[in-house]
Amino acid sequence: MANRTDKEAAAIHGTNPQNLIEYISRQKIYDSIYWKQECFGLSAERLVDKAVEIKEVGAMYGEPQKPTHFLCLVCKMLQIQPDKDIVVEFIKNDDFKYLRLLGAFYMRLVGRPLDVYQYLEPLYNDYRKVRVRNLQGKQELTHVDELIDAMLHKDRLFTISLPRLPARLTLEVAGQLEPRISVLDEEFDEAALEEEQQEQADALQAAANAQAVAAAAAGQGQAQPEEGEVGGGSGKEAGERGEAEREAEREQRREKEKWQLTKEDKRRREREVGPRSRSRSRDRREGGRRERSRSRERRHERRDERPRRRSRSRSRERRRSRDVAVRDDRRDDRRYRSRSRERYDDRRRDDRRDRDERRDGGRERDERRRDERRRGRSGSPARDRARDRGDKRSRPAEPADGKDEIAEANALRASLGLKPLK
Repeated sequence: MANRTDKEAAAIHGTNPQNLIEYISRQKIYDSIYWKQECFGLSAERLVDKAVEIKEVGAMYGEPQKPTHFLCLVCKMLQIQPDKDIVVEFIKNDDFKYLRLLGAFYMRLVGRPLDVYQYLEPLYNDYRKVRVRNLQGKQELTHVDELIDAMLHKDRLFTISLPRLPARLTLEVAGQLEPRISVLDEEFDEAALEEEQQEQADALQAAANAQAVAAAAAGQGQAQPEEGEVGGGSGKEAGERGEAEREAEREQRREKEKWQLTKEDKRRREREVGPRSRSRSRDRREGGRRERSRSRERRHERRDERPRRRSRSRSRERRRSRDVAVRDDRRDDRRYRSRSRERYDDRRRDDRRDRDERRDGGRERDERRRDERRRGRSGSPARDRARDRGDKRSRPAEPADGKDEIAEANALRASLGLKPLK
């Protein structure tokens, strides 16, 4: 009863909201102690108090794969299905970052694409650090904006498969979503606007200074003719002397500034004044140096060519010696093969000779046996009978019993000191 979805809860993506979490993970959540003690009979109002106490985010951890408190509360929110206003308040809360992540993850699971982009994209500006417990049970540090980016772009997060989310560009082309304006773009625009305002203020200041200089120059021009009229020729002479002195001061200033000029100023000065003329003697010296350097380069090239020729000749000799060695090896191989063939032929000849001798010997024996048989057959039958009788007569008569043999054995045993046989 405690693990069933609320009767008034609506279907999410055409299924039970709790089915968004896999069956195995859901059973482990139901068997956890935190679910049985803290999440039993939890309402949407009391859910805020439990969410504030969260100190980390994650899914399963440890060897028996226990669920985190964050995942248990996500499952409880899917079970009771709180109102959208409550979830939006979770997301907009700046004081508790884990409460904000809980609301953002729930919105990613059950919300429409437009609501997901509308409520989750502003969290890109939240750079606070959060703790994430990995599968091994260790805690890792990450940032809120990184988790929001994972929710919007990954297909799986915290061991839960996220519903498919259409691309933002598709919604922009369809006119359902406006182009996103980043906070960084706004900062860049503000900086560019400040620079433009500063440039305009500098331009106005420069124009005001130019007008003041022009007014001062006009006032001096009007005063000089009046003095000339009063002083006569002496005023003109004094003016010419002042011009000459000012010209001399300018020349001195130019000479002093000549050593302080940058490379670009010197190049600009050379373009305006023209290249400096070189003396003929200097050109002659430089021409002689160039000729000497060319002759040295030629000598060096000749020296470099000599060892190359020597190295080429040595490489040719090495190649020739290698070819000769290869030929000798091939010749030795041929000789060895020919010798082995000769030995093999000699062995085969000896084997054949032995076979022939064996055959000849066997034939001679057969012929001898045949001759003997023929000779034996050539005698008369009477002789054969007599011979057979003579053989029978010549044979010794066999004893009737074995007494003689026993006597001989007893005599032998007596000589050896043994008892006689019975």
